[in-house]
Amino acid sequence: MISRYTLPEMAKVWTEENKFQKWLEVELAALEGMAQYGLIPKDVPSKVRAKASFNVDRINEIEKIVQHDVIAFLTNVAEYVGPVGRFVHYGLTSSDILDTGLALQLKEASGILIRELKTLIEILRVKGLEHKNTLMVGRSHGVHAEPITFGLKMALFFTEFQRNLDRLKHAAETVSFGKISGAVGTFANVDPKIEEFVCRKLALKPALVSTQILQRDRHAEYLTTLAIIGGSLEKLATEIRGLQKTETLEVQEYFGEGQKGSSAMPHKRNPITCERIAGLARILRGNAMAAMENQALWHERDITHSSVERVIFPDSTILLHYMIKNMQCVISNLLINKENMLRNLEISGGIVFSQGLLLELVKKGLTREDAYKMVQNAAKKVWDEKKQLIDVVLSDKDILKYLSVSEVKQVFDYKYHTKNVDKIFKRAGMEKKKVKEKHVERC
Repeated sequence: MISRYTLPEMAKVWTEENKFQKWLEVELAALEGMAQYGLIPKDVPSKVRAKASFNVDRINEIEKIVQHDVIAFLTNVAEYVGPVGRFVHYGLTSSDILDTGLALQLKEASGILIRELKTLIEILRVKGLEHKNTLMVGRSHGVHAEPITFGLKMALFFTEFQRNLDRLKHAAETVSFGKISGAVGTFANVDPKIEEFVCRKLALKPALVSTQILQRDRHAEYLTTLAIIGGSLEKLATEIRGLQKTETLEVQEYFGEGQKGSSAMPHKRNPITCERIAGLARILRGNAMAAMENQALWHERDITHSSVERVIFPDSTILLHYMIKNMQCVISNLLINKENMLRNLEISGGIVFSQGLLLELVKKGLTREDAYKMVQNAAKKVWDEKKQLIDVVLSDKDILKYLSVSEVKQVFDYKYHTKNVDKIFKRAGMEKKKVKEKHVERC
């Protein structure tokens, strides 16, 4: 299913071509460093760079024989470079190239994810401002609570994805480290200055201490961050799915001309994009668990992590990119049914004003327990007799001993519940000047 929707930009990061290109960049940077510090002849880097190339098919052909991907890569590069290629990989170990190259790929993938996350945040901000005062019922335990606005829902997710953006930036920094420290991290055959040179040239940081590899707590943090972002997308998707239920129908995913919802029932309009997002979040969590399993390796290194990472890094970054793009589309094109929101808000007979009524009675001198019992009894009549709470209250002699008719009516005012919406939006930073919106296609 996913192959139909693969996003070329992110998929390109994980092609064999790009992976080997990153390896070559690391090898060439190491040569430049060694030449600069007089460890190899000065003219070697330019001579190697002039001829350096590789062929993916040829590397795969060699790997079938040698059963080692880095050796196959180096053998193929040497075929292009000739005798001067003897200095390529001088003093290095495979993971110097593998891990530093992976850091470059993750940094590239992170840049794409950060950009798309920023776009989603802006879409949420715009949608929130548009519906800042669109009344609807708030629900706790799935039951009517008190009035809110749809804009506040969007504000909640706007701030959550701001946090996700911060997490992603931090996680990207955490994996933007390289290592050129040799077979067990002792720099026995390569000077630490070379590692510093390579990392500086590739815009990475050198690991303070490494073994044969960069330690996998970095990568576990990265994939856990992607899973958390996926969880937020699932949370938003689940909210939309709940609001699209037929008996609620407050929002709907865009349903295009010619689209069909069911092979059996022609009337169906299902929240399929949100369901897809919710399902894929499970894969991100599973991959994060696999990344945590990769932390504990034998001594200075084993390769139990290697096969796992060939799956979880491409899959998680491509999936998250896909999920974010889908959610951009959903929110941009979301159909908002204000009439149903108001209808559902009022369908429970005004019980959403019960707390305000309780507080007014407490202000008049009643104990909280006595006031609570009065209001609860009135609310029970609304549930049992299908009445309006305001009518029940205005006919309740016990309550009217403490509240006048005008005071009762003031309790049943939606503005009481929305009076701080502007303050919330301001505190969330949603009132900032609008940036140019990126066009988002229909889902």
